[in-house]
Amino acid sequence: MIINLPNGLTALRIVLIPFFVGFSSLPGEKGYILSTVFFSLAALTDWADGYVARRQGLSTSFGRFFDPVADKLLVISALVLLVSDGRAPLALVMIVLAREVMVMALRERMAGLGEGVPVSKSGKVKTAFQMTAIIMLLLQNSLFGIDFQLYGLFFLYLSTFFSLLSGYRYFLQTWPRIQQGH
Repeated sequence: MIINLPNGLTALRIVLIPFFVGFSSLPGEKGYILSTVFFSLAALTDWADGYVARRQGLSTSFGRFFDPVADKLLVISALVLLVSDGRAPLALVMIVLAREVMVMALRERMAGLGEGVPVSKSGKVKTAFQMTAIIMLLLQNSLFGIDFQLYGLFFLYLSTFFSLLSGYRYFLQTWPRIQQGH
């Protein structure tokens, strides 16, 4: 592994996951707020590592592989936690998880063919809505007494729509090349 700032941020994102999950088990507002802070820090590293890697030309094979893995671990941990706490509908989360598995499989197959699959704009929009939804659903009503649950569900529905849209686009983009590459 080449040690650079983007790779360090990716590793940090993985390290932060047990903290945000652990803090979610603390009772009351304290648990919600600490969990949200650690999730938000981890989500911020997702944006920052890509930004720094592109700006400074620090793309590595470690980053290309582990960045999406770290993202999926973070999102899956949060969504499973939210479903288990009754704060997110299982059906939406299952759709999102199925899309994530499908896109990772497509990316892996394309990598086996020596090709990459760039992140689409709809995929970036999906991620923004998804992170917003998760932050709001983690907070619940712990910040200034504002009920974030309804807003969080709204953004979760939006992110699910963009999950399906971007997943469909990835499939259309890669399937012909996969069929040609056998």
